[in-house]
Amino acid sequence: MKILEDKHGWEVRSVAHYGDDLEDMAYNPNQLDSLLRSIEWAKFHDQEPVAILLSGGGNDIAGPEFKALLDHAKSAEPGINDAILDEIVSSRLKNSYVYLIASVNRVSQLHFGRDLPILLHGYDYPVPDGRGFAGGWGILPGPWLKPTFFAKGFYEQAENIVTMSAIIDRFDGMLADLVQLPGFADFLHFVDLRGTLPTSASLYQDWWANEMHPTPAGFRAIAQKFAATLEELVVPNP
Repeated sequence: MKILEDKHGWEVRSVAHYGDDLEDMAYNPNQLDSLLRSIEWAKFHDQEPVAILLSGGGNDIAGPEFKALLDHAKSAEPGINDAILDEIVSSRLKNSYVYLIASVNRVSQLHFGRDLPILLHGYDYPVPDGRGFAGGWGILPGPWLKPTFFAKGFYEQAENIVTMSAIIDRFDGMLADLVQLPGFADFLHFVDLRGTLPTSASLYQDWWANEMHPTPAGFRAIAQKFAATLEELVVPNP
Protein backbone atom coordinates (compact mmCIF):
# COMPACT_ATOMS: atom_id res chain seq x y z
CA MET A 1 0.00 0.00 0.00
CA LYS A 2 3.04 2.26 -0.08
CA ILE A 3 2.07 3.14 -3.66
CA LEU A 4 -1.19 4.63 -2.36
CA GLU A 5 0.92 7.04 -0.35
CA ASP A 6 3.64 7.75 -2.90
CA LYS A 7 1.52 7.90 -6.06
CA HIS A 8 -1.98 8.78 -4.88
CA GLY A 9 -1.44 10.92 -1.79
CA TRP A 10 -3.23 8.74 0.76
CA GLU A 11 -1.88 8.34 4.28
CA VAL A 12 -1.88 4.64 5.14
CA ARG A 13 -1.50 3.15 8.60
CA SER A 14 -0.86 -0.59 8.35
CA VAL A 15 -0.97 -3.31 10.99
CA ALA A 16 -0.59 -6.18 8.51
CA HIS A 17 1.75 -9.09 9.19
CA TYR A 18 3.35 -11.16 6.46
CA GLY A 19 1.86 -14.65 6.20
CA ASP A 20 -1.21 -14.10 8.39
CA ASP A 21 -4.19 -16.31 7.69
CA LEU A 22 -7.70 -14.96 7.97
CA GLU A 23 -8.71 -16.98 11.00
CA ASP A 24 -5.80 -15.54 12.98
CA MET A 25 -6.72 -12.04 11.83
CA ALA A 26 -10.28 -12.54 13.03
CA TYR A 27 -9.98 -14.68 16.14
CA ASN A 28 -6.44 -14.22 17.50
CA PRO A 29 -6.95 -11.50 20.13
CA ASN A 30 -3.45 -10.09 19.68
CA GLN A 31 -3.88 -9.61 15.94
CA LEU A 32 -7.42 -8.28 16.17
CA ASP A 33 -6.43 -5.90 18.96
CA SER A 34 -3.70 -4.41 16.76
CA LEU A 35 -6.28 -3.46 14.17
CA LEU A 36 -8.82 -2.16 16.67
CA ARG A 37 -6.17 -0.14 18.50
CA SER A 38 -5.20 1.46 15.22
CA ILE A 39 -8.76 2.74 14.90
CA GLU A 40 -8.60 4.01 18.49
CA TRP A 41 -5.29 5.73 17.67
CA ALA A 42 -6.96 7.62 14.84
CA LYS A 43 -9.72 8.82 17.15
CA PHE A 44 -7.19 9.88 19.80
CA HIS A 45 -5.40 12.00 17.17
CA ASP A 46 -8.66 13.49 15.87
CA GLN A 47 -8.32 11.68 12.55
CA GLU A 48 -11.30 9.96 11.00
CA PRO A 49 -10.26 7.27 8.50
CA VAL A 50 -11.71 7.53 5.02
CA ALA A 51 -11.83 3.73 4.95
CA ILE A 52 -10.51 0.59 6.61
CA LEU A 53 -9.01 -2.03 4.32
CA LEU A 54 -9.25 -5.66 5.36
CA SER A 55 -6.96 -7.92 3.36
CA GLY A 56 -6.93 -11.66 3.92
CA GLY A 57 -7.72 -15.10 2.60
CA GLY A 58 -4.88 -15.67 0.16
CA ASN A 59 -2.73 -17.52 2.66
CA ASP A 60 -5.69 -19.69 3.63
CA ILE A 61 -6.05 -20.89 0.04
CA ALA A 62 -2.45 -21.00 -1.19
CA GLY A 63 -1.06 -22.36 2.06
CA PRO A 64 -1.12 -26.00 3.20
CA GLU A 65 -4.85 -26.15 2.41
CA PHE A 66 -4.18 -25.81 -1.31
CA LYS A 67 -3.17 -29.44 -1.65
CA ALA A 68 -6.51 -30.50 -0.19
CA LEU A 69 -8.38 -28.50 -2.81
CA LEU A 70 -7.24 -30.73 -5.68
CA ASP A 71 -8.11 -34.36 -6.28
CA HIS A 72 -5.46 -36.25 -8.24
CA ALA A 73 -5.60 -36.30 -12.03
CA LYS A 74 -5.97 -40.09 -11.94
CA SER A 75 -8.81 -40.08 -9.42
CA ALA A 76 -12.46 -40.65 -10.26
CA GLU A 77 -13.18 -36.92 -9.98
CA PRO A 78 -9.97 -35.07 -10.89
CA GLY A 79 -9.44 -31.38 -10.30
CA ILE A 80 -11.04 -29.06 -7.78
CA ASN A 81 -12.71 -30.81 -4.87
CA ASP A 82 -15.85 -28.68 -4.68
CA ALA A 83 -16.88 -29.89 -1.24
CA ILE A 84 -13.55 -28.93 0.35
CA LEU A 85 -13.35 -25.63 -1.53
CA ASP A 86 -16.88 -24.76 -0.43
CA GLU A 87 -16.09 -25.65 3.20
CA ILE A 88 -13.00 -23.43 3.19
CA VAL A 89 -14.39 -20.47 1.26
CA SER A 90 -18.12 -20.43 1.97
CA SER A 91 -17.88 -21.52 5.59
CA ARG A 92 -14.49 -20.98 7.24
CA LEU A 93 -13.36 -17.86 5.41
CA LYS A 94 -16.81 -16.33 5.16
CA ASN A 95 -17.42 -16.77 8.89
CA SER A 96 -14.00 -15.32 9.70
CA TYR A 97 -14.69 -12.26 7.57
CA VAL A 98 -18.15 -11.76 9.08
CA TYR A 99 -16.66 -11.81 12.57
CA LEU A 100 -13.81 -9.48 11.59
CA ILE A 101 -16.07 -6.99 9.79
CA ALA A 102 -18.54 -6.90 12.68
CA SER A 103 -15.72 -6.35 15.19
CA VAL A 104 -14.27 -3.45 13.19
CA ASN A 105 -17.70 -1.93 12.67
CA ARG A 106 -18.49 -2.02 16.39
CA VAL A 107 -15.30 -0.10 17.17
CA SER A 108 -16.04 2.37 14.37
CA GLN A 109 -19.46 3.01 15.87
CA LEU A 110 -18.01 3.34 19.35
CA HIS A 111 -15.35 5.91 18.46
CA PHE A 112 -16.84 7.76 15.49
CA GLY A 113 -20.56 7.26 15.97
CA ARG A 114 -21.02 5.88 12.47
CA ASP A 115 -20.16 3.05 10.11
CA LEU A 116 -16.75 3.76 8.63
CA PRO A 117 -16.38 2.37 5.10
CA ILE A 118 -14.68 -1.03 5.04
CA LEU A 119 -12.96 -2.26 1.88
CA LEU A 120 -12.49 -5.92 1.00
CA HIS A 121 -10.49 -7.11 -1.96
CA GLY A 122 -10.11 -10.40 -3.75
CA TYR A 123 -7.24 -11.57 -5.91
CA ASP A 124 -6.37 -11.58 -9.57
CA TYR A 125 -5.85 -14.76 -11.58
CA PRO A 126 -2.34 -16.12 -10.89
CA VAL A 127 -0.05 -18.11 -13.16
CA PRO A 128 1.20 -21.26 -11.36
CA ASP A 129 4.59 -21.34 -13.06
CA GLY A 130 6.74 -22.37 -10.10
CA ARG A 131 8.34 -18.99 -9.39
CA GLY A 132 8.70 -18.03 -5.74
CA PHE A 133 9.95 -14.89 -4.06
CA ALA A 134 13.35 -14.01 -5.57
CA GLY A 135 13.21 -17.38 -7.29
CA GLY A 136 11.83 -19.32 -4.35
CA TRP A 137 12.88 -22.70 -3.01
CA GLY A 138 15.23 -23.25 -0.09
CA ILE A 139 14.65 -20.66 2.61
CA LEU A 140 12.84 -18.27 0.26
CA PRO A 141 9.02 -18.18 0.16
CA GLY A 142 7.31 -20.05 -2.66
CA PRO A 143 6.54 -21.45 -5.04
CA TRP A 144 3.05 -21.96 -3.68
CA LEU A 145 1.07 -23.53 -6.52
CA LYS A 146 2.98 -25.44 -9.19
CA PRO A 147 4.47 -28.08 -6.84
CA THR A 148 0.96 -29.07 -5.74
CA PHE A 149 -0.34 -29.18 -9.31
CA PHE A 150 2.56 -31.44 -10.31
CA ALA A 151 2.16 -33.63 -7.22
CA LYS A 152 -1.49 -34.13 -8.17
CA GLY A 153 -0.64 -35.00 -11.79
CA PHE A 154 -1.56 -31.72 -13.50
CA TYR A 155 1.31 -30.65 -15.76
CA GLU A 156 -0.25 -28.23 -18.27
CA GLN A 157 0.19 -24.60 -17.22
CA ALA A 158 -2.71 -23.34 -19.35
CA GLU A 159 -5.08 -25.82 -17.70
CA ASN A 160 -3.74 -24.96 -14.27
CA ILE A 161 -4.40 -21.26 -14.90
CA VAL A 162 -8.03 -22.16 -15.62
CA THR A 163 -8.20 -24.12 -12.36
CA MET A 164 -6.73 -21.23 -10.37
CA SER A 165 -9.16 -18.84 -12.04
CA ALA A 166 -12.08 -20.99 -10.89
CA ILE A 167 -10.75 -21.00 -7.31
CA ILE A 168 -10.26 -17.23 -7.35
CA ASP A 169 -13.75 -16.73 -8.75
CA ARG A 170 -15.19 -18.77 -5.89
CA PHE A 171 -13.31 -16.72 -3.28
CA ASP A 172 -14.04 -13.36 -4.90
CA GLY A 173 -17.69 -14.33 -5.32
CA MET A 174 -17.93 -14.97 -1.59
CA LEU A 175 -16.56 -11.47 -0.90
CA ALA A 176 -19.00 -9.90 -3.35
CA ASP A 177 -21.83 -11.72 -1.55
CA LEU A 178 -20.68 -10.38 1.83
CA VAL A 179 -21.31 -6.85 0.62
CA GLN A 180 -24.97 -7.74 0.14
CA LEU A 181 -25.51 -9.17 3.62
CA PRO A 182 -28.10 -7.35 5.77
CA GLY A 183 -26.35 -4.77 7.92
CA PHE A 184 -23.21 -4.69 5.77
CA ALA A 185 -24.44 -3.17 2.52
CA ASP A 186 -24.30 0.43 3.75
CA PHE A 187 -20.59 0.45 4.58
CA LEU A 188 -18.91 -2.59 3.01
CA HIS A 189 -17.21 -2.32 -0.40
CA PHE A 190 -15.59 -4.94 -2.60
CA VAL A 191 -12.60 -4.04 -4.81
CA ASP A 192 -12.57 -6.54 -7.67
CA LEU A 193 -9.00 -7.04 -8.90
CA ARG A 194 -9.71 -9.79 -11.42
CA GLY A 195 -8.42 -9.05 -14.88
CA THR A 196 -6.02 -6.34 -13.70
CA LEU A 197 -2.84 -8.28 -14.46
CA PRO A 198 -2.43 -10.18 -17.74
CA THR A 199 -1.87 -13.93 -17.68
CA SER A 200 -0.89 -14.42 -21.34
CA ALA A 201 2.43 -16.17 -21.89
CA SER A 202 3.96 -13.15 -23.60
CA LEU A 203 2.99 -10.60 -20.94
CA TYR A 204 2.44 -12.08 -17.52
CA GLN A 205 6.02 -11.89 -16.21
CA ASP A 206 5.93 -8.11 -16.74
CA TRP A 207 3.08 -7.99 -14.24
CA TRP A 208 3.64 -10.99 -11.95
CA ALA A 209 6.94 -11.12 -10.02
CA ASN A 210 6.14 -14.68 -8.94
CA GLU A 211 3.15 -16.96 -8.56
CA MET A 212 1.45 -14.80 -5.95
CA HIS A 213 2.82 -11.26 -6.05
CA PRO A 214 2.84 -8.50 -8.67
CA THR A 215 5.82 -6.66 -10.11
CA PRO A 216 6.10 -2.92 -9.37
CA ALA A 217 4.05 -2.27 -12.53
CA GLY A 218 1.48 -4.76 -11.29
CA PHE A 219 1.26 -3.13 -7.89
CA ARG A 220 0.72 0.24 -9.54
CA ALA A 221 -2.16 -1.16 -11.57
CA ILE A 222 -3.73 -2.68 -8.47
CA ALA A 223 -3.21 0.48 -6.41
CA GLN A 224 -5.05 2.43 -9.08
CA LYS A 225 -8.17 0.36 -8.44
CA PHE A 226 -7.99 0.98 -4.71
CA ALA A 227 -7.41 4.69 -5.32
CA ALA A 228 -10.47 4.86 -7.59
CA THR A 229 -12.64 3.28 -4.88
CA LEU A 230 -11.29 5.65 -2.23
CA GLU A 231 -11.98 8.65 -4.45
CA GLU A 232 -15.60 7.52 -4.80
CA LEU A 233 -15.88 7.42 -1.01
CA VAL A 234 -14.61 10.98 -0.71
CA VAL A 235 -16.64 12.29 -3.66
CA PRO A 236 -19.54 9.86 -4.22
CA ASN A 237 -20.79 9.39 -7.75
CA PRO A 238 -23.98 11.42 -8.42
